[in-house]
Parts: sequence; structure tokens; C-alpha cells
Amino acid sequence: MSNLLENIPSPQQWFGLSGSPFIIAGPCSVEGEEQIHRTVGAISEANPDVGLIRAGIWKPRTRPYTFEGVGEIGLPWLKAAGAEAGLPVAVEVAGAEHVQAALKAGIDVLWIGARTTVNPFLVQEIADSLRGVDIPVMVKNPVNPDLELWIGGMERLAASGIRKLAAIHRGFSAYEKSEFRNPPRWEIPIELRRRYPSLPILVDPSHIGGKRDLIQRLSQQAMDMGFDGLMIETHINPSRAWSDASQQVDPQTLRNILQQLIIRAPKIESGQHQLLSELRARIDRLDDYIIELLGERMDISSQIGAYKQEHHLAIHQAQRWAEIYRRSLAKARVTGLSEGFTQELFRQIHNESIYHQAKVMEKEFQISGAPSEKVQQG
Repeated sequence: MSNLLENIPSPQQWFGLSGSPFIIAGPCSVEGEEQIHRTVGAISEANPDVGLIRAGIWKPRTRPYTFEGVGEIGLPWLKAAGAEAGLPVAVEVAGAEHVQAALKAGIDVLWIGARTTVNPFLVQEIADSLRGVDIPVMVKNPVNPDLELWIGGMERLAASGIRKLAAIHRGFSAYEKSEFRNPPRWEIPIELRRRYPSLPILVDPSHIGGKRDLIQRLSQQAMDMGFDGLMIETHINPSRAWSDASQQVDPQTLRNILQQLIIRAPKIESGQHQLLSELRARIDRLDDYIIELLGERMDISSQIGAYKQEHHLAIHQAQRWAEIYRRSLAKARVTGLSEGFTQELFRQIHNESIYHQAKVMEKEFQISGAPSEKVQQG
């Protein structure tokens, strides 16, 4: 594991602030000089806890012939609006040209969007253009659920000398129909936090939900999981916004969302909460037992693989897998486990079982002198 992302300062430390969570707000896009001044002024007046203003200048849109941002002309409008409110400002950049224009305009923070994070060439270009520059950079997760690609983008920036870094979790694109615009897949930022405990992780509930009425719930979930802050799209007149109108809120609604948040203690001090410690100890024992049972199950799978090898049977038996699948879902309903969790759990168990059976067959091929190919999990 790389040490480039260790000992990263918090966003509050970037600006000499205190308190938590760190709140970023602002419109999806700068649409005009009056719009950005009115929006930033209203955000500042209604929400004294906001620490950073965000707004898009260049907008990477899915389809052409849609509003793709006002471009470089909007940078001084945004900077002036932030200065008037006494707040730093952030813009999205997608290449070295954007970086140079933003730095020239005195923009305080840069962020790299999800569509740029997927491209290591572009991220490296941005990193190279920032060598020797002391500016905070926030990196949104790639559109696909690829943790290594997300980490790699931040490592490129850290290797270029950027120490003020933050990850922004904005959810992941999915082909399947979902309640969310970009399903959160919370397990991915949780794994990022496990690997790099000091790396600030902010959550963008606007892009995760895609609808303004989901922002409160998603913001609270982010706080419940101990993430460091929120980026919420806020517009003076959301229904008339030129981009992503359905996921923006007005400054007063932002105030209501923030006031309703319940902030949990980030960690439990040693010696406190005896009952919780006892319950966790029980979970640890059960987790050990689960691992032991899974190991035993895979031993049996290896024996089954040997039997199939001897009797020239295919590893995957569709009828047997369908039977396991149905029985597991029926049992899960009785015990209160969610269907989605059970499906994913048994898919992974089935994949691991196939892997163990395939190893047995591969070994048999090697012993018999037949050519061996690496068998992938299926």
C-alpha cells in the first residue's frame, strides 16, 4: 500500500477552520455574473457553516448540444462572488489548460470530476501542471466502481507534490434501474477509509441521488458512516437551473438540511460504552466462526472437484446452482437478511467454490502431463 496518501490535512486545516463536517455548496454551473453573485450571497447569508463554494465553469455533458458551461469568462465572476462573501471557491478541471486558467484567476481549490478520473492520462496531465503549486485538489470517484483507479488518481497528484487532497464520493453509474442517479456503493469509500484513515472523504449526495428530495437522507447516511463533509449543489432558483436542475436545492433548503443533520462521534474512546464492546466481541467470535465454516465449505468443494474430475463432470452444474440460490433466498427471508445481500454473498461463495474445484482439476492436468492453463474464477 502506498504511503503517498498518509498524513493528509483536513479541509478545515486548508483554511484554518474548526468544526465538522466540512460543507461545500454552490450551483452545478456558473450561468452568469448575476446568478453566481446572488447564489453565493444567499448561501453565505443562510448558511454560516459553509466553508467552500463550488461551481462548474466547464461542464462535461453526456450529449452534445447541451449547456457545457460558460467557460473561462466565468472564472472572475466566481472568484469575485466568493470574495464578496468571504469564502474560497472551487472549480472542476479536466486538463492542463483548465488548470492554468483557474490558477491565473486565483481559484482557491480544484476538483477532478468522475469522467476525468477514469482517464489516467488526463489525471497525470493535471498532476504535471500542478508541480510546485500549493493548492488543494479534490478527486471524485470514477464513474465506474473502481477503487484502484480512484486511489491511483490521488497518488498521481500526491507524487507531484500536492499534499492538500480529498476524495469526493459521488456514487457510481449503473446499468440497472435504481432509486439513485448514481448508486452509492458505500462499501467502496468505506474500504478507501480503511486503507487511508487520514485521507478526507467528502460525500456528494446531489450526484448520488439525482433528486433533491434524496439529499437529506443521503447526507445523514454520510454522517452516520463518519465521512468528513458534504458537497451539495445549491442554486438561487433550482427549478430554472441550466444543468442538473432536479438535484439542486435553494439556500434555505440547504440550511434546513444542515440543521437537521445528526453528527455522530467519529470514534469510540477506549474504556467507554461497555455494552458496545461486549457486542463487538460477540461479532468478532461470529466472524471467526464464519471464516472457519467457509474454509470447511471450500474443503468440501475441493473434494467435489476431485469427484467431478474422476467422473468427467463439468465444474458448473446449472441445476445445482439454481437449487442453492433458491434455498438460500428462502432462508434469508426467514432470518431477515436482504435479498440483494444474500444474492451477492452466494454469488461470491459460488465463485470461490468454482475456483477451488478448478484448482483441483488444474492440478490433475499437471500431474498427468497435460498442458495447464490458469483457470479464472467464474
